[in-house]
Amino acid sequence: MEKISPHQFMTLGGAVLMGTTFLPVASIVSGACGRDGWLIVLPAFTLGIPYGLMVLSLLSQFPSKNLLQVSEMLLGKWIGKIMGVLYISITVFFGGLLLGQVGDIYERSIMPLTPIGIFYLGAIILIFYLSQAGIEVFARFSEIIFPLIIFALLLNLVLSIPRIEPEELMPILSNGLSPLLGGGIKVVPFVMEYILFIAGIMTFLPAEIKDIRQLKVEVWRTVFLVGIADMLVTFMQLLVFGPNETTRIVYGLLVLGKMVEISRTVAGVESLFMEVWLGALVIKISAFLFTASWGLEAVFGLKGIKWNLAICAVFMGIAFYFLRGPLLIKEIGLVDNYIILPFTAVWIPLLWGIARWRKREGVRGK
Repeated sequence: MEKISPHQFMTLGGAVLMGTTFLPVASIVSGACGRDGWLIVLPAFTLGIPYGLMVLSLLSQFPSKNLLQVSEMLLGKWIGKIMGVLYISITVFFGGLLLGQVGDIYERSIMPLTPIGIFYLGAIILIFYLSQAGIEVFARFSEIIFPLIIFALLLNLVLSIPRIEPEELMPILSNGLSPLLGGGIKVVPFVMEYILFIAGIMTFLPAEIKDIRQLKVEVWRTVFLVGIADMLVTFMQLLVFGPNETTRIVYGLLVLGKMVEISRTVAGVESLFMEVWLGALVIKISAFLFTASWGLEAVFGLKGIKWNLAICAVFMGIAFYFLRGPLLIKEIGLVDNYIILPFTAVWIPLLWGIARWRKREGVRGK
């Protein structure tokens, strides 16, 4: 079976966690916290660290098993199957919504006259190719794309510095700390998407003690790197647009790209940034295709190219159903807040707690 290295685990996990989060995060937290929204982004992301460590703890006890297989072992066959069906349903539905976001972003930003189905088709072909190439090729692809995502993100922010208005952030914490809690709850689902993914790739991670130690370090690096990047994105948008405009503009980072000017000769370079960010979207959608495919194999024993094609067809159907941008964004928020967050927040600690209890009871029995 293919295995990925700890470094590939970090870049792949970072690309999945980054995914689409850098586009709506500023609008989400500014809507909940106003000008103080940037303060809660990194603390909310750090909640992913204990969840990631719990998953790796389960890996050390159940090497070469994914979390769906572990669920059947710890919760019983039928409850484990139910958890598996929920997991597959969530990953397929959310993956289809993210595919819809590819068309929505391109249509809104740089290619409004192109039929939206062209964007869906182009993205799904690349996603299907990655799924057929295997986890190792997918991880190598992320090793190339993830640094480019970070570089393009930072370049966009640096080139936007001339347009900042520092007074937009003043006064800090004028409404107290309580609004930050609401903003944090809106950000946590992004981290839970990442946890859902690493729960599915447990089978492909090295399970030696020294490797698990390194994987734990990579979880910390991933969460802090992406959390800091998203915090800077939010910080810059608030400085440039102010809290009200930041809330209104869902894809504010793309608007920043349109405003970029270099020596008054190069302007409107958002299309260049879009190509890099498409890589982030493709990686995240591919991750949910992988997890759905692994879920079908683990729960029902269904595997092969025809099932991957079937998942891609469902992705396309969901994307076409939620065609309009506002409806799509609303649906993604609902799935994040009311399905992914509670499901993952309960599932992972439940398995970890039962595994710890059984291990302790086993030691006492001896």
